[in-house]
Amino acid sequence: MIRVRSYSGASGERELALWLATYLQQSCLEVSLQDVPVGRLNTVAWVRGSGGGPSLMLNGHIDTNMVGLGWTRDPWGGIVEDDFIYGIGASNMKAADAAMVEALKAVQDSRIPIAGDVCLSLVVGELQGGVGTLQLLESGVHTDYFIVGEPTDLALLTLHAGSFECVINVIGQTRHLSKSEEAVHAIEKMCSVIHRLKQVRFAGSDRPSYAGLQRLNVGSIRGGMGRECLDWRAPSVPDFCTVRVAGRIAPSQTPEGAVADIVAGLRELQLSDPDLQFEVETVPPHVKRFMPPFEVDPNHPFVRNLARVHQEVTGQDPIVGDVSPYKFYGTDAGHLAVSGMVGVVYGPGGKYNTMPDERVEISDIVAAARVYALMIVDTCGPIADRGKV
Repeated sequence: MIRVRSYSGASGERELALWLATYLQQSCLEVSLQDVPVGRLNTVAWVRGSGGGPSLMLNGHIDTNMVGLGWTRDPWGGIVEDDFIYGIGASNMKAADAAMVEALKAVQDSRIPIAGDVCLSLVVGELQGGVGTLQLLESGVHTDYFIVGEPTDLALLTLHAGSFECVINVIGQTRHLSKSEEAVHAIEKMCSVIHRLKQVRFAGSDRPSYAGLQRLNVGSIRGGMGRECLDWRAPSVPDFCTVRVAGRIAPSQTPEGAVADIVAGLRELQLSDPDLQFEVETVPPHVKRFMPPFEVDPNHPFVRNLARVHQEVTGQDPIVGDVSPYKFYGTDAGHLAVSGMVGVVYGPGGKYNTMPDERVEISDIVAAARVYALMIVDTCGPIADRGKV
């Protein structure tokens, strides 16, 4: 999986979805490829139960972040050294995808007569707000319970932030550098905007655990002439600068409220700088979907069962709750929970996530596969047969 360059929205997503479908079909699993606009594919596999039992979804995404600077190993090599496997997307989240695939195969091969259906959904476009999982839900795929395998270092994440994005534009006034005293330098004004963003606090966090979920990050900046940010004429004072901002909010907050708080903060800045002109707008859904916050009761029986199985497999009690830094993730768990399903976020990897030489301990991948397999049987099948997996 690592050796397929499956950047979000790129052709490698489709290539990997097709490869996974073939791999799963070789294990005699029921497999389908689901169309996701435009030209993208989810891979969905099932182990069908005899009926009457709870159903379970194992959910993971196959798209990855881009490769940045600082790598010392081939990002698409799938290189194994000591207890690690290296590669872009190894942690986020092909390690969990692989563990889920092998867990489903193990249950299938064991021929345990489970009562409830088990669904493995390997989706595209999670990094674009969960478009693959949203398509899955819109098509009618639904289970009682779910595990999303995002990298939590095998902690049980029961609360995480909602994820939204917005764009902030600053409009200046251009002049030639010979007349820079008459200009309004858009990039310089944006620097003060970025500094002010660090001071913005969102209203509506009505309990301590919610208050700890806010975070903002300026992910990109462009400046130049006009809204195209033309940059070939350096002597011209730039009259436009734009940044794209990622934000995190609590279940008691909304993207609209957060954007209103950002606008209010910039209007305060405007009082001391009348030359500042700005625009704030949310990123449209066709570019990035809002990912709802996720929360489940840590004492829910499904969560307690997963904690018990983790302890059986690893010999250690798991960390459970709004675990940092994973509580700042945006995941498909929010979409699944909004649809009425109950679940938790639990997966291998995390310590070396989204960084140069991204990697995961192989021992954690094996542990995750064992936990996933036992949770399938624990949730959907007779407990007496768990030792056969």
